[in-house]
Amino acid sequence: MDNVTHTLTGLMLARACAPSVPRAGLLMMLAANAPDLDVVSGAFGAAAYLDYHRWLTHGVLLSPLMALGPVLLVWFLSRSTPFPWLRSWAWSLLAVLSHLLLDWTNVYGIRLLAPFSGRWFRLDTTHVIDPWILAVLILAVAAPLLARLVGSEIGGGNKQGPERGWALFALLFVVFYDGGRLITHARAVAQLSSRIYAGGVADRVTALPHALNPLRWTGVVEKTDFVVILPVDLRTEFDPVSGRTFYRAGEASGWARKMGEADPTFQSLARFSQIPFWRVVPLSDPDGSVRVELSDLRFGTPPDPGFVAAGTATPGGSLRGVTLSFGSVTKAFR
Repeated sequence: MDNVTHTLTGLMLARACAPSVPRAGLLMMLAANAPDLDVVSGAFGAAAYLDYHRWLTHGVLLSPLMALGPVLLVWFLSRSTPFPWLRSWAWSLLAVLSHLLLDWTNVYGIRLLAPFSGRWFRLDTTHVIDPWILAVLILAVAAPLLARLVGSEIGGGNKQGPERGWALFALLFVVFYDGGRLITHARAVAQLSSRIYAGGVADRVTALPHALNPLRWTGVVEKTDFVVILPVDLRTEFDPVSGRTFYRAGEASGWARKMGEADPTFQSLARFSQIPFWRVVPLSDPDGSVRVELSDLRFGTPPDPGFVAAGTATPGGSLRGVTLSFGSVTKAFR
């Protein structure tokens, strides 16, 4: 999830639970963002970012350690004596775990078992930025402020608004909203799995969420030689021939793909990608060079990829001009 969502989730947890620790709101907002300290890996390049973002700091094993940093900072700011170290750490850990849970629900995923396993866990139920969750969290912040303002205008003094009630409402909304998304996601996957594609069943199907409508999904059907990307609308009859078919790099262009597989930049994206798609495009060069691309179909289509590694492969055995670019990870699949 985006950091605004994480921050507001930490604030809602502090308001709903009302922990008796110093600066509880600040503590839990900091802790709810602590796992994203790994974004500093982006300073070392795009490939390093893919390798290390949502890795160690997002693993269950290091969660207790990630919770300690915000506690130390709040202790330094508050200087209260005695300081409730254990209680503060426990509430901080709760906020850290809320970060992991929210990241688990979206299409990007999370490596929960790091460093023992590089396996990505993801539910594919929400986007990296979910507008409904974000809107309700903002409402839960704004409503008490508005109530307080109205109360002061009508002579009620500067009374504190119903912060705890709104916080509980926002947290319950997130729980039931994600639960509903899980149900509709399962229905979309079932529809995709129940059909025949090119005379056979799919090797694997994936349902990716629409940005706004929980009943709309984008299906990715994988076969050995091709993938089909098609819309799934649970309000209408499913049409398995309504999608676009994209063919993978064939045997004739296998030499170009092998060059990409040996390149460190391509390898970084290959480790990250959950729906990899290799494409080889002939160029107009007289030496027979081709453009080789690897993209992740969670974040776009082959003609319009979100994450893509690309380079020019020559029959002579060289790979030049390798780039790794990120498109919009919040792209609304239609």
